[in-house]
Amino acid sequence: MPECSNCESFVTERYVRVFAPEGMSEVRVCPSCEDLIRDGAGVREARSKRA
Repeated sequence: MPECSNCESFVTERYVRVFAPEGMSEVRVCPSCEDLIRDGAGVREARSKRA
């Protein structure tokens, strides 16, 4: 089962297919991550907590 490489939460294979960089089998961040967010092709610290 795929999981987030940041928080280790479960993500669907469809989510990985859409949001993982080319050639990676895991996403770097997911909606469950409170401290990081995707920013274009990279990842950055979240400026505020997500609800």
